[in-house]
Amino acid sequence: MNLADVFTVVLSVAGVLTVFVGWWLAIAGLFPRLVEGCADRLGTVPLKCFLVGLAGAVPLILGVVVLGKISTNPAAKLLSVALAMIVLLLALAGTAGLAWRIGRGLPAASDRGAAWRCVRRGGIVLAITYGTIVLLPLTLLAGLGAVVLAGFGRGEKAPGAPT
Repeated sequence: MNLADVFTVVLSVAGVLTVFVGWWLAIAGLFPRLVEGCADRLGTVPLKCFLVGLAGAVPLILGVVVLGKISTNPAAKLLSVALAMIVLLLALAGTAGLAWRIGRGLPAASDRGAAWRCVRRGGIVLAITYGTIVLLPLTLLAGLGAVVLAGFGRGEKAPGAPT
């Protein structure tokens, strides 16, 4: 393995993690109630979020794999890829609540009226922890469960949540 291969891997991983932070910021800006609900659920019942995410992800993943393998129709294969991407993006939307929660625990004086700064700071910390690889699937499953439990923004506003 030469230096170009090393740079390719390192910069690819850094790019994916940067996209994660960008997605978390976009979700926090577009759907603040969803992020509030996910942060509340992940803070109060993280194990329940993980179990709901696991229970939802396993059949979806199996369905996507089966649909992609047995289908000869290109449209069905595309549908299976689209379904997998939607599930991944929903899981990342749930982890936006985790990023906000982490960022809220690391306060700064410049945060007054700018909740996105908490999401950015928490997202960077969360992205760094993904270097262990173990936390990535765990937080994605918990994030998927948090999205399901939050009901896409329905319910009461979490105390201290961004507005």
